[in-house]
Amino acid sequence: MTKLAKIVYNKPFVLIAYFGLSLFAVVKSVIVRHIHDNYFVYKYAFINIIHQQTPFGLTRGPMHDLYHYGPVFAVLMAPFALLPDGAGVILWVMFNAWILYVAIRRLPLRDNAYLPILLICTHELMTSSSNVEINPLIGALIILSYVFIKDKKDFWAALMICIGLFIKLYGIVGLAFFFCSGNKGKFLLGLLFWSLVLFVAPMLITSPGYIISNYHDWYFDLLQKNQNNIGPSLQDISLMGLIRNIFGYRQLSNAMVILPGLLLFATWYIRTKYYKLVDYQLLLLASTLIFVIIFSSSSESPTYIVAVAGVAIWFMNLDRPATAFEISLLVLTLILTVFSPSDLFPRSIRINYVIPYKLKALPCVLIWFKIIYETLTRKFEGGQLQSQPKAN
Repeated sequence: MTKLAKIVYNKPFVLIAYFGLSLFAVVKSVIVRHIHDNYFVYKYAFINIIHQQTPFGLTRGPMHDLYHYGPVFAVLMAPFALLPDGAGVILWVMFNAWILYVAIRRLPLRDNAYLPILLICTHELMTSSSNVEINPLIGALIILSYVFIKDKKDFWAALMICIGLFIKLYGIVGLAFFFCSGNKGKFLLGLLFWSLVLFVAPMLITSPGYIISNYHDWYFDLLQKNQNNIGPSLQDISLMGLIRNIFGYRQLSNAMVILPGLLLFATWYIRTKYYKLVDYQLLLLASTLIFVIIFSSSSESPTYIVAVAGVAIWFMNLDRPATAFEISLLVLTLILTVFSPSDLFPRSIRINYVIPYKLKALPCVLIWFKIIYETLTRKFEGGQLQSQPKAN
């Protein structure tokens, strides 16, 4: 085993780095009394829900940012929002790190391959944690929706999809794994059941009329947010953002890019004989995690923990040995996507090129197209079947 392999497969080192950097980031913010605005957005959304006031737009609280999530998320924040701010924000950040760890740990991977995946995600997780973001949870829900389907627990897979959908809409991409399900009827019934439960649940602490009105407000809030994302902002770090800013094509419609992207994404479903092969399923999982970010105008830097998890799963699922081109794509991701927002990256390049041209998205876009190529051409004979147990 090479020295590099000894490091990336060193379980204590990886876990300390994975959890430690995020813990350091959030504890530092508490010590210097500079808790990120996002935490107060989440906390006061719960408070506004309790008082049956809209959480959208300018509301009560010390925050300057806006709330863009469903009422289910406001209710889920209750255990954290009821605590003192320091304890609440630390537990919130570490919960996000833990749930993503659990999701990655449960993937059907060989030879402790989850450890390099965690290590690849470590710095990007810290970026998300520094911003007290929800995105690690969203990524975990997408991964767990696949994991539960693979483990023939379709009812719980449906719950993961519905939680993600009712929080941030992103969770709907978990439906991509529908054809991996061995019990599609149970899966569909689970979706119906959990949708009803999650729709009604917030009404237990508010009122039906208020929650219905809340969903109405959420719809128009997202429409407005989508319009605000386009332009010289810190969002739209996507394929559309790359095209708009590199080529100066500001009037580009999202649909002109997303619709062809959906057609390419759907090429996975062509090779039906591979549906039950875990390697082929993991290719779909990686594609899904990257797709939902690079084809969203709402994507910003901390959102990329979801896409980077997809990149890491793709890389560890490649045929071995990986080619020089595949390794270079991973290195480019680490440099341009993972490290570009940090002090490890030249500030002048970040300010003058990476941010205005949305270049953080570029490596993930290139890898996603590589995944589509693999989907159509890679040979999967002799791969692990879905019914086989996970290797430890």
